Amino acid sequence: MDEFYSEETYTPSESVGYLMRGAWQALFKNIDSEMQTLDLTGMQWGPLLLIAKGACNTVAGCARASYSDCGAMTRMLDRLEGKGLVCRVRSQEDRRVVHVELTAAGQEITKQIPAHLVGVLNQHLQGFSVAEFELFKNMLKRFTENGLQEMK
Repeated sequence: MDEFYSEETYTPSESVGYLMRGAWQALFKNIDSEMQTLDLTGMQWGPLLLIAKGACNTVAGCARASYSDCGAMTRMLDRLEGKGLVCRVRSQEDRRVVHVELTAAGQEITKQIPAHLVGVLNQHLQGFSVAEFELFKNMLKRFTENGLQEMK
C-alpha cells in the first residue's frame, strides 16, 4: 500500500483534508449566496431536495442522508417548518414515527433548487474535461468509501 504522507514531510497546505475543506468552503459560500434568492440558507436546501427525491422522510433518515446528526436535523426541520416548507405527519402504521413531508410551498421552492445548484457546480467545474469530471467524482467516492472502512 502506498503511503502518500509522512510525519517528516507533512504540511497542512498539501493535506487532502485541508484542500477538501477549502474546496467545500468555497462551494458552500457560493451555494449559500445563490440560495438566498430562494430565501434559503446554504444548509436548508439539502433536506428539502432529499425529501423531494424520496431519499428520506423522517428526521433520522434526513440526518443519515445528509451526513448530519439528529439534533441538528431536528433544528433544521424546525426552521423549515417555520417557513411553511415542511410539515410533520404522524405515521398511521406506527404512531411513534413522525414523517416529514414537503408542503405545497416546499414543493414549489424545491423545484427551483436544481437550477441554482447546477450554476454553482458548473462554475466550480470550469476547465474540467468530461473525463476529469468523471475521474474526480469517482475519486471522491473512493476516498469516502476508504474512510468508512476500519483502519488496519
